[in-house]
Amino acid sequence: MAARLTLSRFILQNFNKPIRCVQRTAPLRKYAVVAGTTEHTLAVRDRIADKRKRALLGGGQKRIEKQHQKGKLTARERIELLLDTDSFVEYDMFMEHDCTDFGMENEKYPGDSVVTGRGKINGRLVFVFSQDFTVFGGSLSGAHAKKVCKIMDQAMLVGAPVIGLNDSGGARIQEGVQSLAGYADIFQRNVEASGVIPQISLIMGPCAGGAVYSPALTDFTFMVKDTSYLFITGPDVVKSVTNEDVTQEELGGAKTHTTVSGVAHNAFDNDVDALLQLRDFYNFLPLSNKEPAPLRKCTDKWDRLVPGLDSVVPLETTSAYDIKDVVNGVVDEDDFFEVMPDYAKNIVVGFGRMNGRSVGIVGNQPKVAAGCLDINASVKGARFVRFCDAFNIPIITFVDVPGFLPGTHQEYGGIIRHGAKLLYAYAEATVPKITIITRKAYGGAYDVMSSKHLRGDINYAWPTAEVAVMGAKGAVSIIFRGGKNQEQQEKEYVETFANPFPATNRGFVDDIIEPNTTRKRICQDLEILANKVRENPWKKHANMPL
Repeated sequence: MAARLTLSRFILQNFNKPIRCVQRTAPLRKYAVVAGTTEHTLAVRDRIADKRKRALLGGGQKRIEKQHQKGKLTARERIELLLDTDSFVEYDMFMEHDCTDFGMENEKYPGDSVVTGRGKINGRLVFVFSQDFTVFGGSLSGAHAKKVCKIMDQAMLVGAPVIGLNDSGGARIQEGVQSLAGYADIFQRNVEASGVIPQISLIMGPCAGGAVYSPALTDFTFMVKDTSYLFITGPDVVKSVTNEDVTQEELGGAKTHTTVSGVAHNAFDNDVDALLQLRDFYNFLPLSNKEPAPLRKCTDKWDRLVPGLDSVVPLETTSAYDIKDVVNGVVDEDDFFEVMPDYAKNIVVGFGRMNGRSVGIVGNQPKVAAGCLDINASVKGARFVRFCDAFNIPIITFVDVPGFLPGTHQEYGGIIRHGAKLLYAYAEATVPKITIITRKAYGGAYDVMSSKHLRGDINYAWPTAEVAVMGAKGAVSIIFRGGKNQEQQEKEYVETFANPFPATNRGFVDDIIEPNTTRKRICQDLEILANKVRENPWKKHANMPL
């Protein structure tokens, strides 16, 4: 189904009708009694069918219609769209809350406020939970938490990713500390699963208070524009404490978290678009840390030359170009899934394939802040590199970086500590690492960006590469302080250092390659490095600069 199909039209065509389910076809007294079957057994079957029907209806048809009016699918509709047809196997459909305070014993729904189970995405196993806003606003009860924990435990046991579709009003107040305990149980499993199985959160409605920490602990958090919100405290509390007037969208909407806070990795137009994009994204990931990067049949020739790369870097060294032109040119079929495209745009990260093999791609973006590394770019890049390393995904790095962004704002914000995160991530990574210096590689940023010194496996430079401590103008002002013939001195510096030879002469760059051969060389190297084995020294855990 095309992603551009509007949500309202999709609902009308597929879901805006009463829920159909298994029902008895005749009164109990007319059942044919077969050998070994008692009326009691038939009555139990009748109760099961009735309870299944209630579970499938969630909070009821009226609440389902209200969910649709908000432009949102229900919990079950979301699962149906996300997973392969007829692949969903539900767990705990009949579980109910056990709260007896505030009259809650009189309002129970089979399955409570979350739908859980397992299924397949493009034939690959996945565990999923989908919070049901039609039941108590999707609030988390003790039963709700037990259901989520059960599928997380089984996902860890068999080695399969977990996807959470979040649409919840938060903790169920009527249950008090039991609901808070449920959140903590989920958090503990998020931490234990980190680096073992991929965890993905898709925020499809409100997510507030303690509920936000589970998505924050997962590997990727996606949102839906205009209908999803993430915040610790809502606008009313903010108003009462700080006297700030702020809307839900301004405080914790998709735009805020994908452009300002960096909490979310991307946002999609509506529920349908989000779920279809998530299916595509899932294909790039292995099922667990015990599996290699996914490999699928490729129709794009591995040794294809890319002539456009020969002219992508401008002749003028201060002119900008789009690093994504380079990335799209080398990956299979121009298929690049960018992660965090609207946050810290001076660095580009995302997934692609090379000769069918999933790879993680990191590249400085000369179009934004000249590709300088700053606090946000360093953190964005570091987290992505660590994910790739945890799940055996090779990392390809395109370098065009003039250094770290200067200024008091960066220094006061801790650029030293945050920049060290990216350095740490690359140095720690043991997966295949291939680096291509397209133009500038200056100063400490040269070291940080997957240099040979940080155990880069293959490091290339284009003829346009410049590997030096700093740019010519700054260098000359220091080397020839007070010199008169500065223009001539800059020219001499450029001829000496503004080229790839100083690095290649010392073995810090393995080869100078023609840009059009970049795809071919990377594919060859990945084939060789597929059998790479490298381990870090044993430790309980490292102490990276958080």
